Amino acid sequence: MRADAQRNRDRLLTVAVDAFTGPDGGDVTLDSIAKQAGVGIGTLYRHFPTREALVEAAYRNELEKLCESAPELLTERTPADALRDWMDHFVDYMTTKRGMADALKAVIASGGNPYEHSRAKLLAALSTLLTAGVADGTLRSDVAVEDVFAGLGGVTMIAGEPAQREQAGRLLDLLLDGLHPR
Repeated sequence: MRADAQRNRDRLLTVAVDAFTGPDGGDVTLDSIAKQAGVGIGTLYRHFPTREALVEAAYRNELEKLCESAPELLTERTPADALRDWMDHFVDYMTTKRGMADALKAVIASGGNPYEHSRAKLLAALSTLLTAGVADGTLRSDVAVEDVFAGLGGVTMIAGEPAQREQAGRLLDLLLDGLHPR
C-alpha cells in the first residue's frame, strides 16, 4: 500500500473508533467519518466497501495495537511494569470494544466474526509479558496465562466504564500484586 493510502486508512480507522464509541455510535454516517478523517467518501469505500467492513477493521486495528504493544513495552520497561502498562491498555481496549458493541453486533448479524482470533492473540501477548516477568524473577511461574486473562476480564466487567478508571487501576494493582513471587 502506498504511504498516502496507508495514512488515509489509518486516519479512517482512528476516526471510526471514535465515532462508533461516541454517543451517536449506532447512527454515525460513513460520510461524516470520511469528512472527519479528511478524505472523500470514495476513499473510504475503496478501503472499506461496507459499513460492516469498516467496523470490523476498526475493531481489529484496536486489537492489533494492543497485542503489538506487548513486545514494545518490554523494550522500554521492566517486565512487571510493562505488564501493568499493558493491563491499562487492555482496559482501554475493552472499554472501546464495549462502546462499539452495537456496531459490532451489526457485523455479526451480517455474517462476520470480528472476534475470531481475538482470544488467541490476546493470550499470546499476555504470555509474552508473563514469560518475561518469570524469566527475570519479578513474576510468579505458577500462574496460568488464562487465569490472568480471566482476572483482567473480571476487572473490566466490574470497572470497565470510563468513569470507573480509578477503580480499575486499583484492581489492576491488586492483580499485579498477586502475580509477584511470595
